Amino acid sequence: MHTTMDTAMDTAMTAVVRDSGAYGGLLYVLPPRDDALWLVMTAGVPQDIAIPWRRVAPTDPMPVADAVREERLVWVGGREEMARQYPRPALVLPYDFALGAAPVVSDGTVRGGLVLLWSGTHSPRLSREEREVVETGCRRLGEVLRQAADGGAPLMPGDRPRSLRAPAGRAPSPAEATALSAFVDRLPGGSCGLDMNGRITFITPAAADLLGADRAALVGALPWEALPWMDVPQVEDRYRAALVSRLPQAFTVLRPPRTWLAFELYPDATGMSVRITRGDPADSTPAARTMPTAGPSRATVLYHLMHLASTLTEAIGVQEVVEQTADQLLPALGAQAMVLMTAEDGRLRIVGHRGYRTELMNRFDGIPLSSEVPGADVMATGVPGFFATFAEMADAYPATVHEDGMAAWAVLPLIASGRPIGSLLLSYERPHAFPPGERAALTSLAGLVGQALDRARLYDAKHHLAHRLQSALLPHTLPRVPGLRVAARYLPAAHGLGVGGDFYDLIHLDEHTLGATIGDVQGHNVDAAALMGQVRTAVHAHATVGASPGDVLARTNRLLTDLDPGLFTSCVYVHLDLATRRACLASAGHPPPLLRRADGHTELVHVPPGLLLGIEPDVRYPAREFALPPGSVLALYTDGLVEAPGVDLDDATAALAGLLEHADPGDLDAMADALIRHAPTPGDDIALLLISPSE
Repeated sequence: MHTTMDTAMDTAMTAVVRDSGAYGGLLYVLPPRDDALWLVMTAGVPQDIAIPWRRVAPTDPMPVADAVREERLVWVGGREEMARQYPRPALVLPYDFALGAAPVVSDGTVRGGLVLLWSGTHSPRLSREEREVVETGCRRLGEVLRQAADGGAPLMPGDRPRSLRAPAGRAPSPAEATALSAFVDRLPGGSCGLDMNGRITFITPAAADLLGADRAALVGALPWEALPWMDVPQVEDRYRAALVSRLPQAFTVLRPPRTWLAFELYPDATGMSVRITRGDPADSTPAARTMPTAGPSRATVLYHLMHLASTLTEAIGVQEVVEQTADQLLPALGAQAMVLMTAEDGRLRIVGHRGYRTELMNRFDGIPLSSEVPGADVMATGVPGFFATFAEMADAYPATVHEDGMAAWAVLPLIASGRPIGSLLLSYERPHAFPPGERAALTSLAGLVGQALDRARLYDAKHHLAHRLQSALLPHTLPRVPGLRVAARYLPAAHGLGVGGDFYDLIHLDEHTLGATIGDVQGHNVDAAALMGQVRTAVHAHATVGASPGDVLARTNRLLTDLDPGLFTSCVYVHLDLATRRACLASAGHPPPLLRRADGHTELVHVPPGLLLGIEPDVRYPAREFALPPGSVLALYTDGLVEAPGVDLDDATAALAGLLEHADPGDLDAMADALIRHAPTPGDDIALLLISPSE
């Protein structure tokens, strides 16, 4: 049912595509409480091209993701620019076209994103008039989305995006139609028309003769499916190039056994006109196999293979592999559900699924690999299984109960380094035949998933080991000392293994004195974490024997220069005397602490910074003594809390001081959370230690 909102959306979308001079567009929405953009409408773009990008995460390396996340218009002026800035879509669509992506915003709320496509003849730059049209169109679309949300009916993703039909052309009069037919018949060779999805809508008798097929069998069919000899990558690739670039394309292909045919493609907003003539073998493509096929064509499979490969190369952990596989394969292959399985200690482990109830998956998770179930069997043998009906499944596995509501299944081995490491189950709601071509395609796709899963499991194992190491090296709890309140936070870097060399510690020396330290070992890997443990241990040992702050750092420095780890360390050590309410501080090249006084005034604790630890063996570290009265807060932190690309360090430190000044000193945990929350996205580790004497 076409609602008022649909009509308003259609009108706004039609206007921005038409007035901008674009040939097509994609509209994404950001549903409430969702973490992804969803494609809900296409205009002038075939859905099979758009489907691989139906769901886009805000962090994906895609133009619409950047536009929405950064709230700016992103312009890509051509193929070379696309390859430089966005290699993933450039790999899948290596054609000449221009693209603009912009956020759809209303009332200060980002509600989605708009992508517009221009032909390869567009200028490398977006004109001011075009930019204004795009911005106006986004405001109109944003207003429609706002009204829908305010009315309790926000636009949500459906099973497939809705396609906005191109305006119908003028219908010819009977006399014009007769003259047009005679004109086409007089042209040399043959002619046919394709719709936006590549299906033949019209074909002349001469064209059918050249193709060697019956006209009735060709109308409504995809050429590369109706004619097996056209099922070569270049045919559909040139068709896609014409659709995406909106520029004429040509290719020559062999019709077995010896007839070469030349094709010329002329696209517009409604479809494509094709001229067919006898061709020259010099312009040929390799001959295709003549065995009939069904399911995805080889060009379509190549398209999805390239897209999946480019996506999985950026997947890090196992869960990212699960999400990327589900997002790419299910819509591309027409499947409705999937399960990703591995083996662990002789049992079947379900590492991820989509389209199935969690309760059902829990019943299979952990069953012995000896069980008569397809996922375990395929994992053991490495041989895929294809079941077009449940009867076929029951013949192979008599104990199987039909409880998932599906009608067809493919169970594929996940191969890495020549051995099965898991299995992938794809399920279809309707009976589905698996001809040889599709079986080969599915097995190839599963191979990509297997390689990505193997890498992801190794990454997760290293990540888990590194975190266990770091957890063992950092203090599990801080000592509770009467008359002192403390709060600490640690946040790993957003890249690498998520571990590094930042550390903190609070050392109980006697009834009235403590030592506090914070430091930063160069690097974000296991080596940095291991050295961090050595530095923390050395500081702790020298502090407990009563060394002064300067001597604690000097002795630790001599140890590090003897070890020669090849990594440098910054560090601050503070001696706290609760009886006199005094503190003494020394620094080895570390950012100066901040002191918030009881009246809120906040200042840097300046002390001449000594050389970083681990460079020269004989270095002196001067110290500074200062008052630390009740109600004051001493903030020790590492540079990850203030450093960010393009931001002046002094300005960032001043901003941190402002946050500390306005925070509530009565709740150190809330204060620590506020400081961490306003930190830049961590490209570096962050450690924070807050210390406050009480009455």
